[in-house]
Amino acid sequence: MGDVTQSRDLKIRQWLAERAREQGFDAVRIATATSSGDQRENLASYIANGYHGTMQWMAETSERRSDPRVLWPQVKSVIVFSMNYGPDRDPLDILEHQNRGAISVYAQNRDYHDIIKGRLKTIAGQFASKTASEVKVFVDTAPVMEKPLAAAAGIGWQGKHTNLVSKEHGSWLFLGSIFTTALIEPDPSEIDHCGSCRACLEICPTDAFPAPYKIDARRCISYLTIEHKGQIPHEFRTAMGNRIYGCDDCLAVCPWNKFAEAASEVKLKAREDLREPELAELLELDDPAFRRLFSGSPVKRIGRDRFVRNCLIAAGNSGDDRLIGACKRLTGDTSPLVRGAAVWALGRLAGHGQFEALRAQNAQGETDEEVLAEWKMSAESFSRSNEVAS
Repeated sequence: MGDVTQSRDLKIRQWLAERAREQGFDAVRIATATSSGDQRENLASYIANGYHGTMQWMAETSERRSDPRVLWPQVKSVIVFSMNYGPDRDPLDILEHQNRGAISVYAQNRDYHDIIKGRLKTIAGQFASKTASEVKVFVDTAPVMEKPLAAAAGIGWQGKHTNLVSKEHGSWLFLGSIFTTALIEPDPSEIDHCGSCRACLEICPTDAFPAPYKIDARRCISYLTIEHKGQIPHEFRTAMGNRIYGCDDCLAVCPWNKFAEAASEVKLKAREDLREPELAELLELDDPAFRRLFSGSPVKRIGRDRFVRNCLIAAGNSGDDRLIGACKRLTGDTSPLVRGAAVWALGRLAGHGQFEALRAQNAQGETDEEVLAEWKMSAESFSRSNEVAS
């Protein structure tokens, strides 16, 4: 009976490998549909420490997230797929071009959720027919801990930056999974190969890692530019530099990336207009123009106001006084989120006299308390600078 099961599993694995290659995936491996005590404890500790920030859905779905069998009691195995999205140039280079916006590598073309989910559904349908089993497809849109599952399946290991690392593809991997009622022998997990390296921890601009293998999302630029809906906390604005959607620093610096290749999937290769977009052009975006530019892109989901907020922080960090006009105009934007960031940017770019004239013109009719606070804080900053100078 054991030989029959092994033969069946081998055929299933070969079939899955063939279908994965056909659909553009770089690896497929099997994990058991159980969770370890460590996973549950790590998630509970993460939430208890408030590291999830305003992502309340993580706390609300923690029970389902910590155990696949709570999400779907019938699941027996998890088939994990990975797709390489490696960049064709160093993502850190753009940080030197302060008048241009840095968009995370994964968001420089099509939304990977759409690409991967459609292909996984194709494989899942064929697998269900072949094995007479039930299946469910998940791609980062349900309470599934995909990185621990991928590590358990042996696709890679969770590095000190908490992201998955692969010997073959470094830090550049998208993940998706098929839950199934078919029982398949799991693959061995991958061991941790980080060693004594601390590169990802030390490069973080905002010190978002309280310890190796732990991340405080509240300090993470990816969280701040994507998930955070309010004004960016002042303590992180300068550190954001020109990062306007996500941050690749901890991924890009990983030594294992020396084995990574550029993405082969055309829809994941960077669009030329999103590699190094000019801040001056991005600051001109109204809602229809934003939607056109980012049609099919994951950037679209944060909306125009949050995106322009990010661009204004980058403008304030740019030192480029050619952006003053755009920042001035945006102090009259309909969105208080945009107005507040525009005030901060002006406080960094404009001279004291120019800023005070704009303050007298705009702040008097302002009704949003946070925007008023931005005018006041910037004015006080000028006062302190003058005191130091004198």
